[in-house]
Amino acid sequence: MKAIILAGGQGTRFWPLSSEDKPKQFLNLISNDSMLQETYQRFRNWLPAEKVFVVTTDKYLSLVLKQLPELQEGQIILEPDQRDTAPCIALTAMHFLNQKDDEVLVIAPSDQYIGNSQVFQHALTLAENVAEQNDSIVTLGIRPTGPETGYGYIKANKNPPFFSSAYQVEEFIEKPDIKKAEVLISDENVFWNSGIFIWKPSTIAFNFHKHQPEMWKLINANQTKLQEVYSLLPKVSIDYAILEKAENVFTVPVNFEWDDIGSWTSLGRIHSSDHNNNCQTGDVMAASSKNCIVYSDRKTLLIGVEDLIVASTEKGILVCHKSEEQRIKKLLNKENITKKKFNDN
Repeated sequence: MKAIILAGGQGTRFWPLSSEDKPKQFLNLISNDSMLQETYQRFRNWLPAEKVFVVTTDKYLSLVLKQLPELQEGQIILEPDQRDTAPCIALTAMHFLNQKDDEVLVIAPSDQYIGNSQVFQHALTLAENVAEQNDSIVTLGIRPTGPETGYGYIKANKNPPFFSSAYQVEEFIEKPDIKKAEVLISDENVFWNSGIFIWKPSTIAFNFHKHQPEMWKLINANQTKLQEVYSLLPKVSIDYAILEKAENVFTVPVNFEWDDIGSWTSLGRIHSSDHNNNCQTGDVMAASSKNCIVYSDRKTLLIGVEDLIVASTEKGILVCHKSEEQRIKKLLNKENITKKKFNDN
């Protein structure tokens, strides 16, 4: 088994702490180590150093090498551009297939919190056994602890396990609204989609041939000039491109403390809060305020407010109601598109 850590994203939902120059995977959000370092060490607890790889872009290569100096040149896979997870995973599979290496890959984000490494390792060992059979794709399904609207969900088949606690996936469910999320978590066969996938490079190739032939063909035919053509690939996630279309998809349910550190509210779940449920980092004083998340690089007063996210760094200031958090990324993307049009003119 090899571990592939995806570390090329921009982490815009954590603006203004996370920026294009230094996105969230390189920040110390839950400990003195960065999210990337936490993820790397989680795998190194039981995998040899030569079995752990990082996928990133030229833009972040220096940050990766600074934070993980033990990585050898062959353990970094460079993506020519940021095109989301489907092109990234296709490129990764081709990297190993070119070396005639079909060992099972665990493809994992670089920005997740996992509370029990031993249970995580055990689950991946079970998943590896399934992934070695019949071109199977395996994902870890997290048992929900609440009606989260920021996660995708997996509905598993109610039939007995396919193999050693792995259940066939019936359906991938997009991020729901709160009412649908409440219904979903009442079903014992529904899990959060962890975004951790276990499969062989040949399985990845098979599914791209079948479901995304043009993408696979473009990458395969232009391996010596990817810098020129990679930006032509669609920005599409592996969920949409492959998993929702594939047949042999299974999930191994796991029950450990987990969080996709993808947004400000996730810090409120990981870090301790005061008696009014305010999660505060920096020189912050809260009066008659509750359920707020505050990260500030300057003296900050909160008076008479509830359910706010307040973040201040040299990059900017964010004031956002928790219920509107999903709009941060959309607004920043809209701003970037507007700036690009202005500069192009």
